[in-house]
Amino acid sequence: MTALTRALVDAVGDAFNANDIDAVMKNFADDATFDHAVGPDEHGVRLEGAETIRGAFSALFEKVENVHWETLDCAISGNKAYCEYRRTAAHKDGSKEEFLSVDILTYRDGLIVHKDTYYKQRTS
Repeated sequence: MTALTRALVDAVGDAFNANDIDAVMKNFADDATFDHAVGPDEHGVRLEGAETIRGAFSALFEKVENVHWETLDCAISGNKAYCEYRRTAAHKDGSKEEFLSVDILTYRDGLIVHKDTYYKQRTS
């Protein structure tokens, strides 16, 4: 069993910040689940399996020039990491985006098995 460390959590963050889908997916178990913040169910939209998750993250990387998560805080308890981020993105259409988010990452044997995302959304 691989102990959860800040280095493991930072590795996935670095991969996301490099906008490198292959590096991102090296951090996810084949049977991982991703609960996106927005969706019709109480858990948002649930994406199951590494290939489905890959598709969602690939779509994000394709629509932006760059997306970056600045870690504001991270706490580890057992097999879970609780991470606060400031997410910024520059879209290919020239628009910009910024919001605060929290990820609860559950690990098994050094890989993410559940990514649960929450975020603040601005309104006009």
